[in-house]
Parts: sequence; C-alpha cells; structure tokens
Amino acid sequence: MNDRDREANRFTARAARYARVGANVGGIAAKVVGSRMLGVSLDRERNAADLTRALGGLKGPIMKVAQLMATVPDLLPPEYATELQRLQSEAPPMGAAFVKRRMMAELGADWAGKFRSFDLRPAAAASLGQVHRATAKDGSALACKLQYPDMQSAVEADLAQLEILFAIHRRMDPAIDTREIAKEIGARVREELDYRREARHVALYRAMLADVPEVRVPNVWPELSTGRLLTLDWLEGRKLLAFKSAPLDMRNRLAVAMFKAWWHPFSHFGVIHGDPHLGNYTVFAEGGEPERPEALGINLLDYGCIRIFPASFVEGVVDLYRGLQTDDRDRIVSAYETWGFRALGNDLIDTLNIWARFIYGPLLDDRVRTIADGVSPAEYGRREAFRVHRALKEKGPVTVPREFVFMDRAAIGLGAVFLHLGAELNFHRLFEAEIEEFSRRVIDDRQSAALVKAGLRAHS
Repeated sequence: MNDRDREANRFTARAARYARVGANVGGIAAKVVGSRMLGVSLDRERNAADLTRALGGLKGPIMKVAQLMATVPDLLPPEYATELQRLQSEAPPMGAAFVKRRMMAELGADWAGKFRSFDLRPAAAASLGQVHRATAKDGSALACKLQYPDMQSAVEADLAQLEILFAIHRRMDPAIDTREIAKEIGARVREELDYRREARHVALYRAMLADVPEVRVPNVWPELSTGRLLTLDWLEGRKLLAFKSAPLDMRNRLAVAMFKAWWHPFSHFGVIHGDPHLGNYTVFAEGGEPERPEALGINLLDYGCIRIFPASFVEGVVDLYRGLQTDDRDRIVSAYETWGFRALGNDLIDTLNIWARFIYGPLLDDRVRTIADGVSPAEYGRREAFRVHRALKEKGPVTVPREFVFMDRAAIGLGAVFLHLGAELNFHRLFEAEIEEFSRRVIDDRQSAALVKAGLRAHS
C-alpha cells in the first residue's frame, strides 16, 4: 500500500468516525440545547444513560474524553458525570482473531514464538486498548497492552467533536472559558497514543519511586514493545475496592501508599499521575500476607496520562498552601499568577479561594480525619464546585490555565480514592513530610536527572 492509499484510508476512517460520533454526541447536545432554549424539562438520567451506551459502543478516545470531562467538577451535570465514569470498566473487549492480527502487525508473523504463552482473551479492556496476560520465554509473567487499530484517526475525529461540545458549553454557560481545558485534554489524549512515550514514563516512575517501598512500578520489556504495544511485568494484586471493608489500619496503610504514589513524584520532581482511576491500581501483599497492614502496598499500573510541570508550578502549589496557612493574601495571589490565572480582582480571588480551601483543607488541618466527612466519592468536590460556578456567573468569566486542569482533576480523583477506602489519617503531616525539603532548584536538578534517566529529554 502506497502513502496515498494509506492517507485515503485514514481519511475514510476519520470521516466515518466523525459521522458516528457526531450523530451520537450531537443528538444528546441537541436535546440539551433545545431544553435550555425552549424551557422544556429534560430527562437527564435517561439521556445520560443513552450517551453512555452510545460512547461505549464506539470505544476509543471519545470514551477517554468523556471520562476526563466527568471528573472535572461541575463541567457536566451530575447525572452525566456519574454515567460517564462507568465507561472505562465496561468497555467491550475485542475478539481473538482481532488480537492475532494486531499482534502480527506489531511484532511480525512469528509474534507468538516470542512468548512462552499468550492469552488471547483480554484481562482488561479500556478506552484506547486492552491488556493481555502472557508469559515470557524465561517464565516471567507479563502484561501486554495492545492498542486498538486506527486510533490516530479516531483521536482527531473525537477531539473535533469535543471542540463542538465545549463551544456549546461556552454559549450556554459562559462562567468558565473552557478553551484551555480542551487544549489540555487534547494534548494528553494524543500523548496516550504513543506507547513508547508511556514506556519512558514507566522508567521515570521507577526512578522517582525507587525509595518508596509502598509503591511498585513494573519493568518495561522493550524487545516486546512498540509504539502501539507495551509489554510490562505483570504485577499480581487485588482490586483496591476489595479492601473497602478491611480493618482501618489496612485501609490507612493503602491510603498512605496512594498519597506517596501521587505527592512524592510531584513534590520532589514536578510530575503527576493525571488519571487516579481505581482501575489503575491494585494491592500487593509482601510475602503473601494480606492480614499484616505493614505488608500491603500499591501496584501502579498505567502511565499514559502523565503531566510534567516546571518547578515554578510546584512552587505555586507550595506557596498557595503556605499562603492559606498564614492568611497571606499576597502569597496566595502570587501562587494563582504563577499557575497562569490572570486579571485577578478581589472578587475572583475570593472565589478561587473557595476551591483552594476545599482542596487544601485536609492538608491544613493538623489532626486525624477523613478527606471529607459525610461525603460520597461520587459527590466529592461537587458542592464546592457549584459554589464556585455560581460565583463565577456573577463575577466571571475566568479562563482556567491548561496546566491547572489535570492537577485539579487528579486531586479530586485522589480524594475520591481516600473516600472509597474510608481512610482516617493526618494528611497535614503527610503533606508536610513531602514538602519538607522543597526547593525550586532541587526540583529542577532532580527532574532533569530523572528525565534523562527515563529518556525524556524535554518537558511534556
């Protein structure tokens, strides 16, 4: 097949994707717009379920986009957010014949001979690909993450539809300018297509978490990996929610491991894991002794959605924490400006502080507590987001800086995990321990060394 034929095929795939996604998303959008314009009551629960079924059938990046949108508080009505968050765990798997063709395309006609065994049935299926268990020639247990075909065409088609959805959102509800949010989601989803990049992210996390025994990071098998196939160690573990009713000391141990898995890379290297979805973690038991809390830890499984920040952004996070701690308004404003917020009048600062005090509240409170008393994981952050949204309608609009998007989303996702576990910890002392040695220069030096070691020479 020549380049012209390949480009024609990509165009055909993209055009078909536009038609299918546009029909499904457009139908829901039309109902929402029509209800707003005509004052007609809308059955949001039914339409949310319809949209979930439509997107789940399409597979691919539109599901990833939907999941991302669902975790940005108050960006979607709660009925839509709840439904869309179900997509990842319910993606229908691809069949054995499809898997054989895809593996042949990635590793050649003799692909099966490169493994001792390979299970054609997926162990997990998600938005951009599915995971298969395999055994290496030396007997090592492997996890092979295989990307679905035509994902590049699907990404571009789906992101174009995302622009339409955000444009409708801005027309109907202009309190938050979503243009930077759309850019950030687009950049991260495009990055997730590159499994070589994800392999380097795995190496980055192995370097950053080398001294954190509560968190395990797999090895990459480069000879069994390509740009669309990523082969890692299989890390044996149980689902996090299997420990939801475990004794409190066990749940607290897992929450501490989660806290370190997220905050240690950020506070020491300026890197965050932007997708704290429950499916991205499992629980290991050292020596196979799950009854001992000190034997428990977290397997970190997915490295597609990684955000690397300049040291100045980390400095802004610490400055906002210290500013709220001492009620230093100048330091608070400086932190917001460091993050990229502009035109900060007093009203807008007060509005942003509603959200900041919610996010930082557990970190400022020097006592043992839950992350949010009496709040369900699904509702975490939504009450505060509503208050901010209402205030912005009066004082806004505000443009949310793109670097802030995944930081905010990940913090909410991490808080929801703590709620699922019912953890009771002194989050203040955990956070203080992580930022104790904070220095912008040290962050720069550590980050540079880690990026070089991982083969990532430039920031994301």
